[in-house]
Amino acid sequence: MPTPAAAELDVKRPRSSTSSLDKPGLASSAASASASDLLPPLDEKPRFTDLLFRRRALQSDDADAVATRRSVFDDPVLAKHYQPSERYENRHRFDPDARWTFREERAIVRKIDWRVMLWAAISFSALNIDRGNLTQANTDNFLPDLGLTTNDYNLGNTIFRVAFLAAELPSQLVSKKVVGPDRWIPTQMCLWSIVTLCQFWLSGKSSFLVCRALLGFIQGGFIPDLILYLSYYYTKTELPIRLAYFWMSSNVCSIVASFIAYGVLHMRGVLGKAGWRWLFLVEGLITLSIGLATFFMMPPSPTQTKTWFRPNGWFTEREETIIVSRVLRDDPSKGDMHNREGLTLKRLWTAVCDYDLWPLYILGLMFGIPISPPGTYLTLSLRKLGFGTFTTNLLTIPSTVLGLISMFGVTILSEAVNDRAIVSMLEDIWALPFLVAIYCLPANPNQWIYYGLATALLSYPYTHPIQVGWCSRNSGAVASRTVNASLYNMFVQLSSVIAANVYRADDAPRYRRGNRVLISIACVNLLVLYPGTKAYYIWRNRRRDAVWSAMTPEEQASYLATTKDVGNRRLDFRFAH
Repeated sequence: MPTPAAAELDVKRPRSSTSSLDKPGLASSAASASASDLLPPLDEKPRFTDLLFRRRALQSDDADAVATRRSVFDDPVLAKHYQPSERYENRHRFDPDARWTFREERAIVRKIDWRVMLWAAISFSALNIDRGNLTQANTDNFLPDLGLTTNDYNLGNTIFRVAFLAAELPSQLVSKKVVGPDRWIPTQMCLWSIVTLCQFWLSGKSSFLVCRALLGFIQGGFIPDLILYLSYYYTKTELPIRLAYFWMSSNVCSIVASFIAYGVLHMRGVLGKAGWRWLFLVEGLITLSIGLATFFMMPPSPTQTKTWFRPNGWFTEREETIIVSRVLRDDPSKGDMHNREGLTLKRLWTAVCDYDLWPLYILGLMFGIPISPPGTYLTLSLRKLGFGTFTTNLLTIPSTVLGLISMFGVTILSEAVNDRAIVSMLEDIWALPFLVAIYCLPANPNQWIYYGLATALLSYPYTHPIQVGWCSRNSGAVASRTVNASLYNMFVQLSSVIAANVYRADDAPRYRRGNRVLISIACVNLLVLYPGTKAYYIWRNRRRDAVWSAMTPEEQASYLATTKDVGNRRLDFRFAH
């Protein structure tokens, strides 16, 4: 992703009287004249007065004012180096001279939110229904009915995560090279829904583990695919908030699923079957219906919404031009390849070897561990403390609602202050005192005191949406972005594998040893990993600034014209932190 350093080359570089870009009447002045009606690019370092109200600062009170922002495409010298690929499916709608108003832009973004974002959130909810219903099944004697132990439960969760992790990159290859995300995503949804409803017939440990493996393998790659799909429609400043909506849908889904479970689990005894069996069947049928509908609700791209059942499409030609042009102005790398263009082994290996993203992978591995075991074991712990099946399901709702609010708040805060590393620390800052309090509880705590502490802990501000957007932004190119997103998610799943084995049967019921581990990891995150990641990206940016500033204007222009560097390997790329 080229930064304002490239978009405003004549301002950021050392001056030279011999530069053709600086001479009056040549490229720089011509670009300045043709772009005189444009807004400046979004500043990566907003003023202090913009911090709390930055979203408002990006808008104009005049709805009919020009909303188009300056970019590399407004400089004739730079523009030729950033043109979208001939293979890019939306190239025919890209117009570097297009202008649009705030009124038009707001209307289009609202339409995208309702048409694209809403269904993406519904699809993600289907994923969370089918991978989270095991927790609700536990409230209805799932483990005793199948003769399973706590360690068997941990093993099932581990197998699910390992399969999920193993399927990430293969799923990406199928999605990009074979069918496209608009077909692969609904196919995944239908397949895992069938496995979910088949859990109605579970008979013991073997069938339980097989179903967990199948669910994990089929669901792997779904999240990076869906995030990549959303990036076709949104700019880099819009995507983090949409990712917050994306994960908020997970919380809303959990609330709805709790009420569904409350009703369905009352079916215990119907046809002689346990309530948890009916839960898997009913929720599997619900998500199968969503998966089938997704085939009709997910067009391949903004310019490919017309089809036999939607002859007029979703957008007019002008709206398509605005969508494509504003996205490419914001990030020209999104025009690098076709949405059906496969990832080569060379591209895959290049993305894997991108060491500048390794700090984010380490964060993905570590940040969620302190919270995960208490959340996974919440229903089991509440049942052991004496709460009934139906009460336990309802008691999970408050933390879900509060978590939804705190997640949205922390995402807004991250955008407002334009910071990711420090803001993402808030999850562990929140968790640490409650983990210490739970660790200090007596062997037989009051059930309501434990519930209060667990609810407060699980109301934490979930920073995963911030970090997903952070990884996407620091990838810099579509070809690497899809792989880097998968790699990041693989580390997140590996984190879940580790977390699934922190609480062990020999440490029950208070899991003191496990809680000591969680407290230690939270401290490492706060004192080492997040500060270290921020310091690393600051150092990398300063190194590049020094190299770029030392080049003459002619050398900079020559670099842009001849470089084979792509994405975040370019000298004009700056890492977000």
